[in-house]
Amino acid sequence: MSIAASAQQVLSPELLWKLGRVSVLGISKDKKSIVYKVSTPVMEDNNSTSKFFTTPISGGTATEVMNTKDLLNDKNTSPDGKYILSTQEVKTETILGKDVYPELQKSEVQIYNGLDYRHWDTWNNGTHNHVFYAENKEGATAIDIMKGENFDAPQKPFGGDEDYIWSPDSKSIIYVCKKKAGTEYAISTNTNLFEYNLETKITKNLTIDNLGYDTNPAFSPSGNLTWLQMKRDGYEADKNDIIVSINGTKINLTANWDGSVESFQWSKEGKKVYFIAAIDGTQQLFEVNFPGLTKIAIIVNQITSGDFDVHDIVDITDDTAILNRNDMNHALEVYSYNLKKKTWLQLTKVNDESYAKLSLPKYERRYVTTTDGKKMLVWVILPPNFDKTKKYPTLLYCQGGPQSPLTQFYSFRWNFSLMASQGYIVVAPNRRGMYGHGQEWNEQISKDWGGQVMNDYLSAIDDVSKEAYVDKSRLGCVGASYGGYSVFYLAGIHNNRFKTFIAHDGVFNTQSMFGTTEEVFFNYWDFGGAYWEKENQVAQKSYTTFNPINYVDQWNTPILIIQGGIDFRVPIGQGQEAFQAAQLRGIKSRFLYFPEENHWVLKPQNAMVWQSEFYKWLKETL
Repeated sequence: MSIAASAQQVLSPELLWKLGRVSVLGISKDKKSIVYKVSTPVMEDNNSTSKFFTTPISGGTATEVMNTKDLLNDKNTSPDGKYILSTQEVKTETILGKDVYPELQKSEVQIYNGLDYRHWDTWNNGTHNHVFYAENKEGATAIDIMKGENFDAPQKPFGGDEDYIWSPDSKSIIYVCKKKAGTEYAISTNTNLFEYNLETKITKNLTIDNLGYDTNPAFSPSGNLTWLQMKRDGYEADKNDIIVSINGTKINLTANWDGSVESFQWSKEGKKVYFIAAIDGTQQLFEVNFPGLTKIAIIVNQITSGDFDVHDIVDITDDTAILNRNDMNHALEVYSYNLKKKTWLQLTKVNDESYAKLSLPKYERRYVTTTDGKKMLVWVILPPNFDKTKKYPTLLYCQGGPQSPLTQFYSFRWNFSLMASQGYIVVAPNRRGMYGHGQEWNEQISKDWGGQVMNDYLSAIDDVSKEAYVDKSRLGCVGASYGGYSVFYLAGIHNNRFKTFIAHDGVFNTQSMFGTTEEVFFNYWDFGGAYWEKENQVAQKSYTTFNPINYVDQWNTPILIIQGGIDFRVPIGQGQEAFQAAQLRGIKSRFLYFPEENHWVLKPQNAMVWQSEFYKWLKETL
């Protein structure tokens, strides 16, 4: 792949996949250092290696360490030090044929009596995650607090030890669980917080009154249980609020704030809660005061601002916040933010040397008026050494989700800096369904997949195309997941705007998607119901008017279709149907199939093939 000649290099796929990936493990016990891990892909081995480091909170030189256990407090050790929490997979269901028929041990049969027979990228084999505790001593027997239950804690597929915590008095364990199984599990988002009492062995549902997600339990300094809550069952992108329970009274700290919380952490003195949330195309740090049971007004304040994303509150005091931060040109690093002086200090510098050698793109904010008169943020990313007297091929980027923030993210696949560095202008609209522009804006995409949002896409690309530096004869359209759906849909309605399309793991046929995806609650909510509900006009519109298959007769543009073989969220048939349609229509098309990848592409060599084919296709067709 050619790299443009300039005073410096520009980002290439090879360079992107040599960058270190930073993840913070925590603050050292002495409160003087951060402890973090750097994972680096090793292309020839098709995996990654990891090293561990410490660096002073006040700034300074990083030191490699071989063992981090003694440096960090273990949140899984009870506050009194007597017990330790862990998780194990436990066999709770008889599903495999050889379990039902012991004499037929070579059988490969799986027997299911309900849905949730597969999830994300894994088939249900009858095992579930359970939380255990044991005395904090060598050889102690671990006790399963969910014994006999065919439920998961931590939640699958992405839950970790944030799903279970100790009470401050060490007498109980709080954990997140969706205590539903089979078909009931697949159509619901109703996770709850459960409290297991070590003495009585009794489990109590603490959030039985809420029908949506209850997640991320934590205790305030004064011992008040706090968590994140979505209200509506089946709606995975509902407003996420901070709830505090005080002697049984539940207070919603963010009820009157028009946004959705990503994560939170209590202040040391317990008078406020800090949280991360999307706002106007970025993610920032906020605070909300805690009034207790008084009538003091609850007020949300934004603390940080700028064209970057803040992630994960590592630690925070009255003076300083330790935060992860990135932008479209830079992968995540750890920063210190002085809350009083409002100044930043970069603590980790894992990739600084690599970036210093690169000429990086420039990104700009642009506000476009939509067809219904709204103001929409559009990120425009310009190639390195941009020359406005030249004309550039331009890509419309369609975000997945469909409800997800399009902020200053840094992806190792859909990387705007990389796209622009290969000579393309990137147009990334914050169309309907994006967090950070109010809950109404976010919700407008549900049950309207092919409606106003498609006008938003076209408004964005048409507006940017007015610029003299955009080559209007060389426009492309790319996206994954809902973004892949957008590509398939726009391919039938774009009126010859685009010269090429790329769709990764996109929804092509809403009816067969409903029939094969594993989290059925998502389609019930976003499509408005099932395809057999003939009297349900909202649902029927999703399976007719908003179904990309009904516009294939208008396809006339080359299309690259990418599909993961173990993607159970948008199953393989979606990509197969789209490729078959394109081929039988005589349209230049290619099917890029990753048998062992899920909704993402995670293995280094597969990722490099993905990047190579992505840009090879654009070179061929744009």
